[in-house]
Amino acid sequence: MSHVGVPRGTARKRRSLALLTTGVLTLPVLAGCSSDDGATGATAPQDVAAAGRNLVAEGGTVNWAVDALPTTLNAFQADADATTTRITGALLPTLFPLDAKGRPQLNPDYLESAKVVESEPRQVVLYRLNQQAVWSDGREIGAPDFVAQWRALSGKDSAFWTARNAGYERIEKIERGADDLEVRVTFAKPYADWRSLFSPLYPKDVTGSPDAFNDGARTTLKATSGPFRLRGVDKATGEVTLVRNPRWWGSPAKLDSLVFRAVATGDRTEALAAGRVDVADVDAAAAHRIAQAAGGKGADGQPLAQGPGAGEGPAAALRAWAVAHGSNAKAAAAARAARKKTRAAADAYAAEQAGLRAYVVRKSLDPAYTQLALNGESGPLADDRVRRAVARALDRQELVDTVLRPLGLPARPLGSHLALAGQPAYKDSSDALGGQDTEVAQALLADAGWTPEGAVKKSDGTKAGSEAGKKDAEKKGTGAGKAGSTDGKTGDGADRREPALDDGLYIVGDDKPGDGDPAGGATHVLAPAPAAAFHSSALLRQAGYLSESGISEDIPSRVTAQDKRPGGAAGAYAPAGTAAPAPAADGRRGPLGKDGKPLTLRFVLPSGPGSEPLRSVGDKISAMLESVGIRTEITKVSDESYFQDHIASGDYDLALYSWPATAYPATDDRPIFAKPVPATDGSLLVEQNYTRVGTDHIDQLFDQAVSELDEDAARDLMKQADARIWAAAGSIPLYQRPQLVAANRKLANVGAFGFATPHYQDIGFKKPQAAGAPANKKK
Repeated sequence: MSHVGVPRGTARKRRSLALLTTGVLTLPVLAGCSSDDGATGATAPQDVAAAGRNLVAEGGTVNWAVDALPTTLNAFQADADATTTRITGALLPTLFPLDAKGRPQLNPDYLESAKVVESEPRQVVLYRLNQQAVWSDGREIGAPDFVAQWRALSGKDSAFWTARNAGYERIEKIERGADDLEVRVTFAKPYADWRSLFSPLYPKDVTGSPDAFNDGARTTLKATSGPFRLRGVDKATGEVTLVRNPRWWGSPAKLDSLVFRAVATGDRTEALAAGRVDVADVDAAAAHRIAQAAGGKGADGQPLAQGPGAGEGPAAALRAWAVAHGSNAKAAAAARAARKKTRAAADAYAAEQAGLRAYVVRKSLDPAYTQLALNGESGPLADDRVRRAVARALDRQELVDTVLRPLGLPARPLGSHLALAGQPAYKDSSDALGGQDTEVAQALLADAGWTPEGAVKKSDGTKAGSEAGKKDAEKKGTGAGKAGSTDGKTGDGADRREPALDDGLYIVGDDKPGDGDPAGGATHVLAPAPAAAFHSSALLRQAGYLSESGISEDIPSRVTAQDKRPGGAAGAYAPAGTAAPAPAADGRRGPLGKDGKPLTLRFVLPSGPGSEPLRSVGDKISAMLESVGIRTEITKVSDESYFQDHIASGDYDLALYSWPATAYPATDDRPIFAKPVPATDGSLLVEQNYTRVGTDHIDQLFDQAVSELDEDAARDLMKQADARIWAAAGSIPLYQRPQLVAANRKLANVGAFGFATPHYQDIGFKKPQAAGAPANKKK
């Protein structure tokens, strides 16, 4: 299913959500949901219709919908995607799959043990392999496979086209242990996330040469080592077929075959109704249709009116009948044709609903989160005070409720960039930035120089306070250098950019009362500069930025003598007498500006049909920002160009996109929050930090954590890093995304897995009950 998200290194899942726009049906509250304190957050269990293997029948085929056929079966190439991950998970060794809480667990199918046996003078990890573990061609899994994968991914040989080499570049050597079942890995530098390596593990035939690595594993895998093996990839039908692996030594796969079928998001409801797929990620609209088909009820306890024509009331139906049988022959013919078309559409809808009764919606929280990204490279958001003001204007709980509450999922704002609720490393560090506070947001903006008076352009086009303006003002006797001395016509009208109706752009805050005179009259309320000062210093202290002297250790070059006052921080104080307007009659604040330039942020959102939830959240964010005087210029672009042409290139001020979760934040999250560095051509090297906001201290904490072999100490370092990421206000986590999966009611051990790695060998059709009908195993 389509979702605007960002891949992190190797393939990551993508999901989407579309809120129900008609009817009053909501999905039932998920049993077992919990909402705990800041140390754990709100969690939801996986929903997979868990059943013991003795309750699952042998045989059958499951058709599983995916977004598209994989462009490669090599998970370490740049174009690997979610389908690559899904398929290789059933075919290749994963040494440390994740459990339901996102914790890596040793996989006994491949390993008897794996542990750090030495830490000085070098870290040494000793793997002891399961003696039954073999590739599908009969060869034993052993040290040669580990060596070949290390050499391919170490980054030392540029002939291998790899997407990343994190962790592999720290390995010094790999050798056989006491026997063929032992693999001894010695690291040149300590590596805390060593469990992330060699998953998936490819046979040496794939990783042993650049040609095999770059091209040989794109469309086929000759040797695999999982409960299934690859039968083939059929581009004509859009299918990848896996069949039971006869050489698999673990619990045998229950299914005869597993077919991954490419089905576009918009076609999945039809595919489910027609029985072409058994499992499919769906959006909320499709989930509600499935719930309705199963007998959903409305607010009055009666069946919901559904489908074409369902919204037509008795009076409208009577009028339509009268027109269809009236004396106006032309109108009657048109009405009869319309009624016939509506009946046909209603019949088709009813047939689909009948097919959807065979499915149930499994739901949990997806291991990914949606954030508001603030581009700090240039413009107003280059000022951290403006970024913090944006963050303090947001009611994150309202945004979370919009997305998760209608689905019956735990609705609590996410408190960490580096872990999700339920993971051991999770801690809510949002206090390092603070919650919604309109007054603090306004004080920060005033401190940064954005005021209602600053938004007013002088009638002669000169900046306030310029020599030309002063001379002209003296000639006219108007005092042009003073804010608020306009006639209500300047700073509006022709000076404002009016977008074309068809350019996909509009400005939130335009044409609102008080545009010409934001203050609504002559007001001279002092800006709460002390509040801004307190917020700045308190924020930095909470994040651990400041020493006892109050000086930032990250930005010493910005600290001046006047900043060393007690409790002070750079830029915390507004000039004495800074004016702030009284609120407008509707409680909203007029637009802000500086030197005649309005404070307007370009908010880029995707325009595709699967991106309605992001646009809904974006509209709410725009309204929240308008309440503190920040205009947003919303630009909607195609889903295809959203990431590459706008997010990655930095062509935005505000944007919404998602990051997948990880069990290894010190490795996987560092490129996302690394401080950008200048390139030789003058551009910025941002890695995956598309907000362009970072600090040296954050980088240092990541570097320390990735080399810290004490797991508790490493987690503490990550929590410190997260607090500093919050304080930098380049990324504002909003909510953990919902995970909605439609599954055949007869299936067991498949659905919304949450964090957990699927056990493909356990998926199958439930055995029929003694008094029930036999399961339909052959789909």
